[in-house]
Order: sequence, then structure tokens, then C-alpha cells
Amino acid sequence: MTRKQRRLLLIGTGLGVLALAAFLVLSALKDSIVFFNSPTDVVEKNLKPGTRIRLGGLVQPGSVTRQNLDSRFDVTDGNNVIRVSYRGILPDLFREGQGVVAEGVIADKNSFVADVVLAKHDETYMPKEVADA
Repeated sequence: MTRKQRRLLLIGTGLGVLALAAFLVLSALKDSIVFFNSPTDVVEKNLKPGTRIRLGGLVQPGSVTRQNLDSRFDVTDGNNVIRVSYRGILPDLFREGQGVVAEGVIADKNSFVADVVLAKHDETYMPKEVADA
């Protein structure tokens, strides 16, 4: 075996090991790569109660109820609805019809207990100074 053949064999082996490592890492993280799951994703996957996920969608109009720090609201993607329970102060941008991402655990098939609620603003946002100009 010449030097050139040994070098090519070493480079080929190194690239193969690197590709295998990348495949193993990506397959282990396949569920964590998704930023959030929609209500339809949650229903279709039949996730077990206690599974930790991020749930995203729109806050269904007329579904928000608040009592002190306890809040309940429905998150929908237009096809399915999941009831979310949250204890804490909701973000300033949180309102009905607005996008939301909630992180927490599944309580049962149609309910979710959130630890963190993130409100998403729409893409048409414009600072007041720019709108006035």
C-alpha cells in the first residue's frame, strides 16, 4: 500500500466515522429539533401524559379565563383544540387570537399544563415612531 492509498483510506475512514456520529446525534435529537408541536401533532402522535413538549398555535377567541395567577385558555391550529392551564403572570403580548408557544407537560389527550408561556407578535408589528412617521 502506497502513502497516497493509506492517506485516502485514513481520510475515508474519518469521514465515515464523522457521518455516523452526525447521524446518531440527529436521530437522538429528532424530537427536540422541532420548535413546537401544533395541537394536531399532539393528537396524532398520541403522546403519553407527562410527556414534556412545546405546544404552539393561536389562542382561541373567547377561551381565556383568569383567576388570580391561574389562567386557562385554548390553543388551536384550526383543526384541533387543546386546553392549557398555566399558573403565573402571562406575557404582555398575550391575547386572544394571537400566536402562543407554551412549554410544559401533557395532562391528558386534550389538556396541557404549561410552565412557560411565550406570546408571539404578528409579522405586521411596527414601532409607534415608524407608524407615526
